[in-house]
Amino acid sequence: MLSSVGGGSAGGGGADIAGLLEKAKELDQLKKDQDDIVVEINKIHKKVLASPDMVDKSVDAILLKLRGLYARAKELSENEISASNALIGLLDGLLQSGASTAQKKKIEVGEQKKKRIKSDTDSARFSAASMRNQLDQAASLKGEQVAARVKSDDEKDEWFVVKVIHFDKETKEYEVLDEEPGDDEESTQKKYKLPMSYIIPFPKKGDPSSAPDFGQGRQVLAVYPGTTALYRATVASHHKRKSDDYILEFDDDEEDGSLPQRAVPFYRVVALPEGHRQ
Repeated sequence: MLSSVGGGSAGGGGADIAGLLEKAKELDQLKKDQDDIVVEINKIHKKVLASPDMVDKSVDAILLKLRGLYARAKELSENEISASNALIGLLDGLLQSGASTAQKKKIEVGEQKKKRIKSDTDSARFSAASMRNQLDQAASLKGEQVAARVKSDDEKDEWFVVKVIHFDKETKEYEVLDEEPGDDEESTQKKYKLPMSYIIPFPKKGDPSSAPDFGQGRQVLAVYPGTTALYRATVASHHKRKSDDYILEFDDDEEDGSLPQRAVPFYRVVALPEGHRQ
């Protein structure tokens, strides 16, 4: 039998817990009532044993009282069985609810794990596809002129217009040709092998819509007019619809104390690389 039950939380909810506690109190009271009946019955037994010569009338009264007490004891015992069965049912319900919650949580965790695995797989596939696209785009530049960082040291980067001869997908390197020979009479066209990060494709000459729309004040990397070298410049104005040229002011291009504005075709202007040194 139960005399008391502690509180707590379970998957069945607050209502089930309250019912459990109420039924436990009922069972506890039934036990106390039965103890009281047993005490009364024992008192009568002692009285009978102490007075064996009682008259018949007294005996009949005692037997009737005993019968009533035993009947009450039987009723309390049956009520105890009923209350115990109710408690067992409540506990089974709470346990089943808790198991269902745990099973549900297990399923949810499993689903989340599946989603995470799927997400990781999708990300890996996306990354692989993105890399393949980059490699395909790099290979498609064969024969095209691009901006290339052909020299770099601790002080500055040197960018020139070069022609792509080949792209190696395994090493992810470009082989490029500097088609403009140097000032030295013995100078010849030079070839370089450069990583992908050293190459910036130019916008397509016949398609102004392929060029980024750099706004006024934006710093860019552009081919200085009359050369194949690229330098940092600031967009002074852009009349794309009229001439498809950017009006630029190149750094360190002072004349009479001011920077002249120079027109540069849109297909010779690219975004300024991060960390560019000039």
